[in-house]
Amino acid sequence: MKNNKVKKKILVVDDEKDIVDILKYNLEKEHEFEVLTAYNGKEALELVGNHPDLILLDIMMPELNGFEVCKQLKQNPANAKIPVIFLTAKENEIDEILGLELGADDYIHKPLSPRKVIARVKSVIRRSNVEAERSNKLDEIIKFKNLEVDSVTHSVKINKKEIFFPKKEFQLLHFLIANRGRVFSREILLNQIWGENIYVVDRTVDVHVAKVREKLGEYNDYIETIKGLGYRFKEAK
Repeated sequence: MKNNKVKKKILVVDDEKDIVDILKYNLEKEHEFEVLTAYNGKEALELVGNHPDLILLDIMMPELNGFEVCKQLKQNPANAKIPVIFLTAKENEIDEILGLELGADDYIHKPLSPRKVIARVKSVIRRSNVEAERSNKLDEIIKFKNLEVDSVTHSVKINKKEIFFPKKEFQLLHFLIANRGRVFSREILLNQIWGENIYVVDRTVDVHVAKVREKLGEYNDYIETIKGLGYRFKEAK
C-alpha cells in the first residue's frame, strides 16, 4: 500500500562519507524521511534553503565547524526554529553546554547507532511539533513594561531595540515570563525546554538563566533565584 504521508526532510551533515551514507540509508528505510546530505559546514548552510525539518550536524568539520553552522543558523529568523542534533566524537560537558547554548536540541555521541539516531530524530521532531502548536495557542506577543517577547518571530525587544536570544534561551525566557509569579524547579525547566528524554545536567539551566539575565539588562533582576526551589519571573512592582 502506497504511503501518501508527507515525508520529513532531514539534512545530514558530516565530513565522513561512510557516516552520511549509513544515516541516509537507515533514515530512508523508515519511509518517513527524505534525506539531504552535506559534507562540510559551508555546504550545509547552502542547503538550508531547502527548508529541512531537522538537521543532524557533525561538530568537527572542514570549512565551518558545527558550532559555527548552528550559530549562523540560529541568528537567521527564517531558520532559527529548525531543530539541530549534534553528532560528536567528543564526550566533553563544556562542548555539550556550548552546543545547547547555541540552540541545539540534542547531542548524540559517536560511534553512532542508527536505531538510536532514528529514535532521537523522531523524538525531537515530535517535540518541535508540540512546541509549534503550543506557540500558536499562546499570546503572540507578551508585553512586560518595555520588554516584548514575540513567540511567532522568536524575537525579544527591550525599549523597542531587538536583542538576539538563541533558541533555548528564548524558550526559557518565554516560559518564565508567560508564567510570571510561579516558581519552577530546574527539573521542570529541563523537561519543559529540553524535553523529558534528553539528558542534560542541572547546571545547563543555571548557565542559560545567567545568559538570559545578562541579555535582559535593566530587567535582569526580575528572574529570581528561589533558594532550594528554582527560578521565577516575578510580577511587576
